[in-house]
Amino acid sequence: MKHLGALLAALVAASEARGQSSGIRTYANPIDIDYKYNFEQLNEGISYRSGADPVIVTHKGAYYLFETIGDGWWRSPDLIRWTHVTPDKWPFEEVVAPAALSVRDTVYLLQSTFWQRPILITTAPETGHLEFYNRLLPPLPSAVIHGSDRGVKRVHPDSVPPGPWDPALFRDDDGRWFLYWGSSNVYPLYGIELDPARRLAYKAGARPTQLFRLHPDRHGWERFGQDHRDTIAPYMEGAWMTKHGGRYYLQYAAPGTEYNVYANGTYVGDAPLGPFTYAPYNPIAYRPGGFMTGAGHGNTFQDKFGNYWNTGTPWLGINWTFERRIAMFPAGFDADGQMFVDTRFGDFPHRVPTGKGADRNDLFTGWMLLSYRKPVTASSVRDTFPPGRVTDEDRQTFWVAKANRAGEWLTIDLQGEYDVKAVQVNFVDYKSDIFASDSTVYTQFKMYHSPDGKAWTPIADLTREKRDRPNAYVELPTPVRTRYVRYEHVYVASPNLAIGDIRVFGNGRGRAPATPRTLAVRRDADARNAFVTWEGVRGAVGYNVLWGIAPNKLYQTYQVFADQGNALELRALTVGQGYYVAIEAFDANGVSKASDPVRLP
Repeated sequence: MKHLGALLAALVAASEARGQSSGIRTYANPIDIDYKYNFEQLNEGISYRSGADPVIVTHKGAYYLFETIGDGWWRSPDLIRWTHVTPDKWPFEEVVAPAALSVRDTVYLLQSTFWQRPILITTAPETGHLEFYNRLLPPLPSAVIHGSDRGVKRVHPDSVPPGPWDPALFRDDDGRWFLYWGSSNVYPLYGIELDPARRLAYKAGARPTQLFRLHPDRHGWERFGQDHRDTIAPYMEGAWMTKHGGRYYLQYAAPGTEYNVYANGTYVGDAPLGPFTYAPYNPIAYRPGGFMTGAGHGNTFQDKFGNYWNTGTPWLGINWTFERRIAMFPAGFDADGQMFVDTRFGDFPHRVPTGKGADRNDLFTGWMLLSYRKPVTASSVRDTFPPGRVTDEDRQTFWVAKANRAGEWLTIDLQGEYDVKAVQVNFVDYKSDIFASDSTVYTQFKMYHSPDGKAWTPIADLTREKRDRPNAYVELPTPVRTRYVRYEHVYVASPNLAIGDIRVFGNGRGRAPATPRTLAVRRDADARNAFVTWEGVRGAVGYNVLWGIAPNKLYQTYQVFADQGNALELRALTVGQGYYVAIEAFDANGVSKASDPVRLP
């Protein structure tokens, strides 16, 4: 087995060396992995690919991605190219929202559970080899039930639910270990110390510590529903601990994974189990507008150069409520210790760093969306699924061809010549009948361009590999000056050919748009809300409303397309906290200078 592991590692290294010569240095969210088909709705006949609750760890110079129902995990040498790894033994059912942690030469893995489960380890995650670190964690105290109401049992909020569900492992600098967990709209997050001398069983005499709860009455972003407009009690989940500058940043997700406002927040303390104080700049990762919305429930990690990243779970929700994808955003801590996650242009192409101290603003390529609302023609159309939907930046609309056959095509007219630099093709599982990924599940297509719509030149060919890429992102080796971009179909395993969006990125050669004028902000009587208005900019594709707790800390972004109007109701504010708001416009040529920040008392 040792020789086999060494051989596999050598083959992986050789493959990565060949791939690195390609010069591809960008990615776009959702990240381009072979999301696995989810069997959870097999009894309902609902088939879909999904990924959620990601944890990325840096281990021995590579990156490993663990997530919900992934049939294993993924490995990447560079945060761009990901290869799926199937474990050699999986001693339990598929994992959900796992905890993963790299310490020295070992990766520790713990699944979410309501029962006793083991902690697994691997020193060679690239091979898929797993071993037991302990056989079973002791059970946590069960929930305490108090009476009933019309036959429905009521759970006392001060009890401890079975678990740990949504666990997170943390090892402090002094060698002490801690476990955090919680996923509920009743219970708080919990923490407990583990004992490394007892193979990470709970420390003798330790009891679960209640850490904090949601307060949607004060924290606007914690309210449930689309745009925080539902009165259902919100969910808190997805704990993750990061230590920086001697302080402990305990992160959590709220208010619900199935909404555009799913976000990450943080409390800060001076000890691993608190007490913790709510950070005034919450939420830290928030992306309610744009193509892929939602940024909650992930983790914070440092790349091999020491740069921070935050992962999250954007919502798709076409076939099923919990159909989701995975995103990755630049993150960090400013000079004052404020944690931030940069979701500005969060689903546009970004570079990955090649060294330490990467500036979050420099990681955005500046490649703009060229395809928004541009006209589309197709080889065929099924029923009421027109081709124009592939340029509407709406993740829940899509085009369907009459048949899933090679040669079907879509042509986008950019209505002018642009320097095209990348494309992203997002497939949809429309009436799919697949419930498990196997060797027949892969994606193949070709891309062409033409200056005149008559003579076509290939710019991408995904027919040389058999890898599933439901959100295929392709960076062109060399930009092309062109007007028309064509998708030509070759193969998908689904019975139907359905595409949600084809997104074309690059640049025009004109001037960037002007800065929006007459920015006005007003706090609502409900201080969790504010109203933002501005004067529209001629020709703008969209706007970024930038906001934060100081003029130089505008870390939050709400993206609004120009055809959605020149007003935004911002419903994510904290009662008693002052803010500053600015705005910028963008189009195919670039981004305007941001306006001067306006104080929002």
